[in-house]
Amino acid sequence: MNFKYLIFPVLLISSFLTKAQETHVLTNPVLSGFYPDPSICKTGTDYYLVNSTFAYFPGIPVFHSKDLSHWKQVGNVISRPSQMNFLGDGVSRGLFAPSISYDKGTYYVVCTLVDHKGNFVVTATNPAGPWSNPKWIPEVNGIDPSLFFEGDKAYIVYNSDAPDRKPLYEGHRTLRLYELNRKTLKVKGKEILLVNGGVDITKKPVWIEGPHLFKHEGYYYLIAAEGGTGMDHSEVVFRSKNVKGPFLPYDKNPILTQRDLSPGREHPVTSTGHADFVTGPDGKTYAVFLGTRPYKGDYYNTGRETFISPVKWLNGWPVITPEHTAIKDSYPVTFPAVPQKGALPMNGSFAYTIYFKKVLSSQLLFLRTNNESWYSLAEKKNQLTMKLLPATCMGTGNPAFIGKRQQHAIASATAEMDFKTLKENEKAGLLIFQNEYHFYYLCKSIDKGKTVIQLYKGNEAGKNMELITQSSLNGGKDKIELRIDINKDRCSFFYAEQQEDWKLLKRKLDGKYLSTKEAGGFVGSLFALYATSSGETTKNKAGFSWLKYSGQDDL
Repeated sequence: MNFKYLIFPVLLISSFLTKAQETHVLTNPVLSGFYPDPSICKTGTDYYLVNSTFAYFPGIPVFHSKDLSHWKQVGNVISRPSQMNFLGDGVSRGLFAPSISYDKGTYYVVCTLVDHKGNFVVTATNPAGPWSNPKWIPEVNGIDPSLFFEGDKAYIVYNSDAPDRKPLYEGHRTLRLYELNRKTLKVKGKEILLVNGGVDITKKPVWIEGPHLFKHEGYYYLIAAEGGTGMDHSEVVFRSKNVKGPFLPYDKNPILTQRDLSPGREHPVTSTGHADFVTGPDGKTYAVFLGTRPYKGDYYNTGRETFISPVKWLNGWPVITPEHTAIKDSYPVTFPAVPQKGALPMNGSFAYTIYFKKVLSSQLLFLRTNNESWYSLAEKKNQLTMKLLPATCMGTGNPAFIGKRQQHAIASATAEMDFKTLKENEKAGLLIFQNEYHFYYLCKSIDKGKTVIQLYKGNEAGKNMELITQSSLNGGKDKIELRIDINKDRCSFFYAEQQEDWKLLKRKLDGKYLSTKEAGGFVGSLFALYATSSGETTKNKAGFSWLKYSGQDDL
């Protein structure tokens, strides 16, 4: 071979790589799918971000990045059953709005366990974990706590009740502050009221929440969400010369919202708010915040996602969307991209396969705290073996359920399952799950002595699934492949008795049924491997070899 003919292509590739390294964009959403309520902190050149997980376990994923664009999950804050129990909680209860911060060698996460003990703080010297058991802060009455450190002092700011617990209108809330003892992590001194109602209480602002404090050029800034988590969601800002106030609002609030834009615009991002700020590698300010990507108005099945945007400082005030402009699909930046080795993709169109080897992928979730060993990765090589549990996804226990988030409006999940059907009450298969009442279940079972593939739907009663259709299986084999395709408001269901020899079971069922608008709550849909004995006891098990996911942005 004459190597002189390879010089020009090599130079082209080298030139291309150099330009690729110089060109970097932040692609929205940076975390696609159900990753709401982002909070971020910086240590040196490292960024760490956390999100709400509600009643799913492990709780509060921890992501790491070097460039604000490529994120890799490195751990979970609530990773041990001994830390916290979500049994008995509805899917959208549990953990609300964590906030992560760093000071003097220690990482802190504060959060709210609603309906139970309330607010707590956990610590770690490594954000990948392990994190401490929670220290409860009963004096902090409310939700969405956040820490602020200055010198030897620490403060906790949070959403709380109206003054004297006498709201003037629906959604009347306050922002309050306590000083915190750094060693004991207990409050000290008196509670201080920072904001009553919101930017302008005469206009009856609702649901002031998700506060964060930071200092910039001599001012203390207090940012918070306002307007609720729906289409009217926004972010507002106040500032003061004193950490304890008084805090005055920016006269051009809100600093982030999409509610004033035309609902007919292409590829809208809506419901933006619940922001947190961080300094980027270029020394400029960036905001992470939640948003949604709806179809046909206000329908979305993917939940609230994590977005990012540069922050502009205008006359001493930070603004995310000047003149309420639209959130962009991407933002060019001058600092280099730093891809994460071994990370699963988190934005754009992508596909990957989760294989079941020695440990479960960090992308996977249990439905509530997993207190028992009903699954195994060691019983059979390269297989996830799941016991059929009496608990069902319609209850508030811990069923045999292992799920991953739906991260695109157009998505597909496929699983290979090895399951010998024995009784009619025993079922195993693939679930698309929004909550206890809104799901579709594609499963293998027995009906009148015959092995069948069945499709069920949840219902508002939350007790018995509704059988939509079923089909007899002819091959007599235990192994089968299952597939669920989602195209916005349409769901289609397939099965294959031979590898990828797909047969349609049901096409274009209602996908809006899985949307937040119809299902309610604060979560997004999950594809889940699910096996149940429907309230009875059995020794039967189901095995899964892999779970494939693919999704594309609606371009």
